[in-house]
Amino acid sequence: MIGAKYAEAQGAGDAYHGAVFKAYWQQAQAIDDLEVLADIAESVGLEREAFLEALAEAAYEEAVTADVVQAYRYGLSAVPALVFDDKYLVVGAQPYEALVQVTEQVREDRGQATEDR
Repeated sequence: MIGAKYAEAQGAGDAYHGAVFKAYWQQAQAIDDLEVLADIAESVGLEREAFLEALAEAAYEEAVTADVVQAYRYGLSAVPALVFDDKYLVVGAQPYEALVQVTEQVREDRGQATEDR
């Protein structure tokens, strides 16, 4: 998670996130291995040594901790979890209709007309 925060700060957050998921889910790589993570960071254009140094920086660890605190505040207990408009929490895999219902509720709350699908 700290590596993701660093990658995000360098403008490579989405690429790093995607590469980590691919490494884990498609290539069965050990993403708890710092060398594997450094390889992934390099593959998305991050400098290896700077990435490894960032893993020990307090600022990135604090950013991760802030995300965890926010997750607890939202009541997140499962993945996937989506928060709409800082108000509505949808936990777990849900059918399309449930997501439509939440987005329509957000529009209604904001006073916006619901558009036809």
